[in-house]
Amino acid sequence: MNTYNFDEIVDRRGTCSYKWDLAPEGVIPMWVADMDFKVAEPIQQALIRRVQHGIFGYTAVPDSYYEAVINWFSRRHGWTMKREWMIYTSGVVPAISAIIKAMTVPGDKVLVQCPVYNCFFSSIRNNGCQMISNDLVYANQTYTIDFEDFERKASDPLCKVFLLCNPHNPAGRVWTAEELRRMGEICLKHHVFVIADEIHCELVMPGYRYTPYASLGEEFLMNCAVCTSPTKNFNIAGLQISNITAADELIRKKIDKAININEVCDVNPLGVVALQAAYNESEDWLEQLLVYLHQNYQCLCDFMAQNMPEFPVIKLEGTYLAWVDCSAQGIPSQEIEDKLMEKGLWLNAGIHYGQPGDKFIRINLACPRSVLTDGLNRLLKIKEH
Repeated sequence: MNTYNFDEIVDRRGTCSYKWDLAPEGVIPMWVADMDFKVAEPIQQALIRRVQHGIFGYTAVPDSYYEAVINWFSRRHGWTMKREWMIYTSGVVPAISAIIKAMTVPGDKVLVQCPVYNCFFSSIRNNGCQMISNDLVYANQTYTIDFEDFERKASDPLCKVFLLCNPHNPAGRVWTAEELRRMGEICLKHHVFVIADEIHCELVMPGYRYTPYASLGEEFLMNCAVCTSPTKNFNIAGLQISNITAADELIRKKIDKAININEVCDVNPLGVVALQAAYNESEDWLEQLLVYLHQNYQCLCDFMAQNMPEFPVIKLEGTYLAWVDCSAQGIPSQEIEDKLMEKGLWLNAGIHYGQPGDKFIRINLACPRSVLTDGLNRLLKIKEH
């Protein structure tokens, strides 16, 4: 087993890094969701071997690709999918957009749970649909679901799709099987199709367990499309690879047609190679990463309790994206983001994730601890006037 050093600082400036090269010099970027850690050694070596071949033509996805995905989810999460259920594509956001196109017509409504990943909004809007939100209920530094409101929204005849975020970004919830089942039963009752964005499925804190939505039972499986990818979990987002799993054949044909209409039906050879190396050979890296991320979360909690107790940290069950209540500051979250940028720290304003996210900020914890500590000391400057 390899031992990985997540404390190592890797200079990413000058590498066309969206996260770092868009940040002004001297600013620590702790915003967009990618990690500042080198990927697992097997992934690096697999990519080196493929690059040394020297030709990068159109890619046929091999049997071994499907086997890697199926074996991983079966062994690690107890959900065994079938190869014929799977459609590969370039990313989870293109996948979500294609599924919405397949399952709606312009004017239909798509249900989400704000605050939620901001790209959901554009995927809905770009397909001519309306967004409706079952706002999550915030109390005691965590979020829960208002199921009465959920059913009220789902029962709208124009509501055709529920876009589930599991684990939830940015609320940090890893939905329990009971919560997922109750949402799923409401969707079945009102003929609402479920799109499950499960891109953060491996990034779960100790004491919590990710449940694949499709694993709840046959009726749930046949009324959903699940979007998964190793990209967030293994820090290979730039390699653009993901999968849609849809068991219902007619629905899968609709999705496949939409994938081709949207022209996201091809993937690159490096993504195919990296996925297999991640799922087949890199579990030790992931396990060590989860320990380190949890320690970073504890570092954040301790720092805030000691230095900024008026800014509660929301309980982080999953993802590496901490959500902090800044309502005590008394100003909109975009103003907080702008002020912190001037102080040398780039975080995400909560308003990006819907109106219920205002007065919150999102902090990317996936960085060496020394960088996190530097960033937190800059966060203190928000209290300066």
